[in-house]
Order: sequence, then C-alpha cells, then structure tokens
Amino acid sequence: MPRSARLLRLLHAIRTLAAPITAARLAEETGVSTRSLYRDIDALRSAGARIEGERGYGYRLLEDPALPPQMLDQDEIEVLALGLAEVRAWGDPALARAADSVLAKIAATLPDERERQLLHAIAQVFRPAPRYVATLDLAPLRAACWQEKAVDIRYVDGDGVQSDRTILPLALFYAETCVTALSWCCLREDFRMFRTDRMVEIRPNGTSFRPRRVPLLRDYLAQLQARRGARGNGA
Repeated sequence: MPRSARLLRLLHAIRTLAAPITAARLAEETGVSTRSLYRDIDALRSAGARIEGERGYGYRLLEDPALPPQMLDQDEIEVLALGLAEVRAWGDPALARAADSVLAKIAATLPDERERQLLHAIAQVFRPAPRYVATLDLAPLRAACWQEKAVDIRYVDGDGVQSDRTILPLALFYAETCVTALSWCCLREDFRMFRTDRMVEIRPNGTSFRPRRVPLLRDYLAQLQARRGARGNGA
C-alpha cells in the first residue's frame, strides 16, 4: 500500500475509533508494524494533525487538518446526533458503521466544547430491537440505485405469490415498519413499490439505465403526490 494511502487510512482510524487508541490497535488497522506506526504518527503531526498521546498511553485526534472547521450551533449539533443515532438503530450494519464514521469526522472539525456536545448529546435514541429486521443485505440494492443499474429480484407479494422481476431501483423509502424500493417494474412496465422484507433474492444484472433514474424518480414522486392530492379532495 502506498504510504500516502496508509496515512489516510491511519487518519481515518484515529477519527473513528474510541480514544485513546493504542499503537497496537492502530498498527493492526493499518497493517504495519508498531515501529512503522510511530513514524506514521510523526508524519501526520508534521503535516499539521494535532494528535494527543504518546507511546504506552494511546492517541486521540484533537484537530484534523484534512477537514475544514464547522460552525454549528447547539440545536444543529442535537439534530446531527439524533439523526445519526436513529440510523444506528435501524439494524443495517453498513449504515450503522457509516453513521459512526460521519459522527467521528464531524466531531474532528468542531471546537472542543462543540465536540463534547456532539459526542455526549442530550438527545438520545433507544430501541430495544432494531427498527428494521434485515432479511437480506441491502447494500447491492443501494449500490444499484447509485450506479443506475437494473436488478433481478425474487419477490413474494402480500398474498404469498412468488415471482421473478427485473426492476430499475430508483430510491429506498424508509417507512415506519419497512424499507421499500421505489422502482420501475420491467414486467408491468410501470412504477411499483417493493418491500425489501418480501424480497427473497437480489441479483444485480449489470444493465445500466443511466441517466434515467432522476427523471423516472421525479415522475414517480409526482404521480404519488397527485394521488395524495386526489384522495385529499375526495376524488
């Protein structure tokens, strides 16, 4: 691994792991010897990173030169802490790790007082069980949305009927009790909502529908809004 990439990986580890972080743990994260780790810490300090700690104690990042300072007021900090805590409670391991990473990166850009408020916010989320019970790994579906690529799914509808579909995934909608994929269904040639907890299998097929995702999603949301308006008017 090039040294520049290793230093970035080390910086990310110091941002995200609970401080103080031992040299042995950081060496494990970056795949180097402890001796090389000490040299890398010195290199980051020379580049402007304020890293507190020493050998035998552990390290903590006080100031990160790679991230610009953030000016957030107390309410904005509470919103961030509450929103990220809610994501961690969803039950999706990949998004939970991403939430922790975002929290660490933002905390590293804040003045000391604001950092403490973010890491020890007064607003908390408690869920004795995950909000969404994962039946499948949704990472391939999220990736397909971003990459604008079709996926093949095996789906069981509300009556228990199973079918194979090819869909163009447009967005994931996090509702109260389930995650739904807003999609274009190639079988029905129309917009459809597919509950991810009813998907038995998700297989990316590599077929690109770029750059159709944004206009398709815009049209679908407009249809949903029109239906809502019609119901509100008693139509």
